Amino acid sequence: MLHHEETGTGTPIVFLHGNPSSSHSWRHVLPHVGGGRLLAPDLIGMGRSPKPDIAYTFADHADHLGRWFDALGLDDVVLVGHDWGGALAFDWAARHPDRVRGLAFFETIVKPMAWTDLSPQAAERSRRIRTPGAGEDMVLTQDLFIRQAFTGGVRTPVAEADLAAYLAPFPTPESRRPVLAWARQLPLGGDPAELVTRIEAYDGWLAASDRTPKLLMTFEGSPTLLIGEEMARWCAKHIAALDVVACGEAGHHAQEDRPKEIAAEISSWLDRHGLRQRGREW
Repeated sequence: MLHHEETGTGTPIVFLHGNPSSSHSWRHVLPHVGGGRLLAPDLIGMGRSPKPDIAYTFADHADHLGRWFDALGLDDVVLVGHDWGGALAFDWAARHPDRVRGLAFFETIVKPMAWTDLSPQAAERSRRIRTPGAGEDMVLTQDLFIRQAFTGGVRTPVAEADLAAYLAPFPTPESRRPVLAWARQLPLGGDPAELVTRIEAYDGWLAASDRTPKLLMTFEGSPTLLIGEEMARWCAKHIAALDVVACGEAGHHAQEDRPKEIAAEISSWLDRHGLRQRGREW
């Protein structure tokens, strides 16, 4: 069972983090969202959730997350996703459309990617991570991936106490294997093929679900961003019922740079579409 943080009552609003993060990433967002049953799980192998002996594929994560939703009996849910958490939100929504009332996302994987979609720096890092030996050295042995995420993947490096909180679940090379597995699954150039197929499936749902409100929060000012102007235009063209809002300058881990702006836009969107109301007809 996944560990999760929870506060409030009412409509379930589930916040899904990415790599190499945990529910800790939402600590400055949740207090400003307003009403609702706010839940922030730690994905399997991350945060305070268990670390079973599995491959930590996207399918593994989706399976454990799905069982968590079912164990808590979560229905009529609003999803908020960042990074891989956004992809997992899309995937779960596409497979359970009758259980989703709205979906907000930022800095996530909205479609299969080409290597040219990445900045030169990000492409070089991804190639190194995918290289046998070099990836293990960077992520497992040197522990650079986690440290760089919260010093370089943000506009302002996080405080030492927060960096320690992000590092705490991964004290040994073996404990960092989920981080490496996630990093190697970025869908680039058609690989991994099974994940590309899943992304294409949720893209179909995103394009067709015109009665499910969606919110894309965009950022600027950092070479680490996944969703720049071109990707945001793709989203506006291919995702139904989408509101797009600009939230200012931030790095990829935008919750660290713009938590209040993210919370304010989510809160405004929830109220604009009546998503906190229980028993609404869809």
